[in-house]
Amino acid sequence: MVQLTLPRNSKVNTSGKTYTSDASGTLRTFKVYRYDPDGGENPRVDTYQIDVSDVSMVLDALIKIKNDLDPTVTFRRSCREGVCGSCAMNINGSNTLACTKGMDEVGSGDIAIYPLPHQPVVKDLVTDLTKFYEQHASIEPFLQSSVADDQEEIAQSKEDREMLDGLYECILCACCSTSCPSYWWNGDKADGDDKEYLGPAALLQAYRWIADSRDEEQQRRLDALDDPFKLYRCHTIMNCAQVCPKGLNPAKAITEIRKLMVNRPNPNAS
Repeated sequence: MVQLTLPRNSKVNTSGKTYTSDASGTLRTFKVYRYDPDGGENPRVDTYQIDVSDVSMVLDALIKIKNDLDPTVTFRRSCREGVCGSCAMNINGSNTLACTKGMDEVGSGDIAIYPLPHQPVVKDLVTDLTKFYEQHASIEPFLQSSVADDQEEIAQSKEDREMLDGLYECILCACCSTSCPSYWWNGDKADGDDKEYLGPAALLQAYRWIADSRDEEQQRRLDALDDPFKLYRCHTIMNCAQVCPKGLNPAKAITEIRKLMVNRPNPNAS
């Protein structure tokens, strides 16, 4: 049987701190992952019990925990409207946005809150998404056209515009990529190796520009993705579509790229 060795400081301590609010009302228990890489200690899970009578979203609960019980709890948040993607985290085992996860959606038991999986932890619920953003940048996520900036706008039919529905709405929250097992195993380059799976989010964005009728670099974009790892490490597990807070389907976009790969002209054909 295979024996796996966990990296140093990766095993979560079984005992954490417990904080209880003095307020009465509807009490709920939150178990929150705590880790400070600079502290030299292993991660732990702290327990917080708060009154959620005036709390509608999980993000509101985290803010209440930080304001009333423990100011050291660290997490990202900004828009609180499901637009910026800052508060992406793992709630009760599923990646989602804390600002759009309602308290009526989390069930009746304890609520477990962890950072996004398979990302370096900066502190507590904040992860380092540098690699994720580098992969997004690698697909050149901008319109490439020979039309000069000072010329009139590039016309696009209603039908062509509708081809982008389900693609442009991506907010780069990383929920999909960090829920993908193939991305966990193939998403990082090894030393001296250029083999790397770009993941659902980057490939969804890649197809968004490939499918754009105004872009003139479709073939070059496809050539850049024609790699055993960049594109073809998707095994259609569908975790990406299940967790996307915007209801998008990255797996479908990846399939569409593969179709274009098969049907593109062969430059070596006579």
